[in-house]
Amino acid sequence: MASSTEGLVPITRAFLARYYDKYPAPALSGDVARLTAELLSLSDVLRKESSLTSGEQLVAEAVGHDPPHKVDENLWKNREHIEEILYLLDKSNLPQLLQEKAFPEDAEIAVCIEDLQHPLQRTLEVLEIFQSKNADYVFNTVMTYMPQDFRGMLIRQQRERSERNRQAQVDALVNAGGSIRDRYALLWNQQMERRRQLAQLGSAQGVYKTVVKYLVGVPQVCCLFSFCSFLPLDWIYIFSL
Repeated sequence: MASSTEGLVPITRAFLARYYDKYPAPALSGDVARLTAELLSLSDVLRKESSLTSGEQLVAEAVGHDPPHKVDENLWKNREHIEEILYLLDKSNLPQLLQEKAFPEDAEIAVCIEDLQHPLQRTLEVLEIFQSKNADYVFNTVMTYMPQDFRGMLIRQQRERSERNRQAQVDALVNAGGSIRDRYALLWNQQMERRRQLAQLGSAQGVYKTVVKYLVGVPQVCCLFSFCSFLPLDWIYIFSL
């Protein structure tokens, strides 16, 4: 084993809750509630003046839902909502009068829309980079507890193949005309598949069992460690120590 597991403890939800209780988050600014109320009021006015498409209706309904419990799911939902907003703000999807800038105020609105698009696009990119880097970091951390020989190489190769297959599924959905909502539903299902694969390793022996128990926690898996992709279960015996 490349690294010792001495001193490690299961990282469960309860463990994380106790840890973060030591670092209470600062209270939200009062502007958050005020701006949220103003946006909801404006949204209600717009919905009364113009009927929503079925897709827009789904987005509007999602606003009233409670935030997901999992941090991981929140990240995916944030990305989904930002992409939906960017889609609606795209010039080709704006009302015809705004596209043509028929009136002076239309030009001002167009400038405001562009000003909204840039920070949203940057935020989306930051979220994507954060999730990608975090996934690689977690996988590489777990790999330090794996055999550093051909078995570790096979794990990496299998992960790469799995991710290529998942990306192919996403590409096929997009090419078939799938919506943003459809794409993120698939992405979240793929994420849960990774989570299930990781949790199932709890029945393995040797180094696998140690890693899952002490780095991840079963069944209360810390979401940050659920990004990893491993070999099919029928290969596990090869790597048991």
